[in-house]
Amino acid sequence: MPIADTHRHPNSALATSLLALFVGLLSVFAIGMAPPEPDIVPRRWQLAVEPGPLRVTMIESAKGGARAYYYFTYKVTNTNAGDLLFAPSFDLVDGEGQVVRAGRDVPADVTKAIWSSLGNRALQDQIGMVGMLLQGEENAKEGLVIWPANNLHPGELSVYAAGFSGETKSVKVLDPKTNKETSVMLRKTLMLRYQTPGELREMSAKPIDLSEQRWIMR
Repeated sequence: MPIADTHRHPNSALATSLLALFVGLLSVFAIGMAPPEPDIVPRRWQLAVEPGPLRVTMIESAKGGARAYYYFTYKVTNTNAGDLLFAPSFDLVDGEGQVVRAGRDVPADVTKAIWSSLGNRALQDQIGMVGMLLQGEENAKEGLVIWPANNLHPGELSVYAAGFSGETKSVKVLDPKTNKETSVMLRKTLMLRYQTPGELREMSAKPIDLSEQRWIMR
């Protein structure tokens, strides 16, 4: 499997703007406007996803010495009537609200080390997973997702996996910068929530306990 360099330098202005909008969205919901729920029966395309356990490991990288990383694997199958373009994204959120996008600040040698340790040659990194996903179980793909572990005492962790459903909903929120209403498009997203009591540094790739799994609009 070719391992691409997934080290990213996000645009700080864009990241700040998106964070402000996200905070505005949370504030609207906090004062009594409940976030919309996904349709009970999916009306748009949806992929079958089987997430594996979330783990943490220490990796020695040539670009920055030893550092901790969270990672998990998943399997995705297209059970729809046609082939689909698959472009997933994964956010990791800790108990303090810090959001980390998968793949950012993850050197290629770290990805290769984790991939090799799993012993599954069918696994593809995030870049390798992007593309047409053909119909049928025989065309299912298995992916590896990695985040830098900036907080090893997070209290709890949540993974938000988008790109597995075509369902969207538009909501009005208050932009905290302009104090005006703006429209935000929410996507059906798989939420995985984990309980992480204590320090995670010594877990040595043991699975972190999954406490909740459900679809939300985010």
